[in-house]
Amino acid sequence: MSGTVSDKTYNILFLCTGNSARSVIAEALMNKEGRGRFKAYSAGSMPTGRVNPHALSITRALGFEDTAFRSKSWDEFAKPGAPPLDFIITVCDNAAGEVCPVWPGQPMTAHWGVPDPAAVQGSEAEIAAAFSETARMLGNRIRIFLSLPLASIDRMSLQTKLREIGQTVDEPQSAE
Repeated sequence: MSGTVSDKTYNILFLCTGNSARSVIAEALMNKEGRGRFKAYSAGSMPTGRVNPHALSITRALGFEDTAFRSKSWDEFAKPGAPPLDFIITVCDNAAGEVCPVWPGQPMTAHWGVPDPAAVQGSEAEIAAAFSETARMLGNRIRIFLSLPLASIDRMSLQTKLREIGQTVDEPQSAE
């Protein structure tokens, strides 16, 4: 089967405004769950310049070093020499409404908005729980995406499925 479309490694960019929490978590989850099929990146329209420590706790739990992640501008991915992108997913409502750079190659886009765990106030345990919930929601969407037959689905159907994933209703995990 060597040389078939399914052998392709897809590049996916997760966007958020600050590139400090949600997009970084999505990048880590996709690189772990989609290893070999996907290479994930993350960026922001107005990067904070630092990755949220709670997001780094999650990436560490997934087996990554802190140095694997940095808060960076989406402009890096619109420059010559940047990896060609197949998919761009916004994970925060602000980034979804912003005017994005022109991406070479016409990547497919979708919005998978999830609540901002960095906006949660409370105890360390409450904040950590918000980050865990965000990771769970993004992980669910990524697993649905990974189950799609990318090699055999037409572009229009794939675009529709990508957008439908963003509409997934994520029931909070019960505390049983």
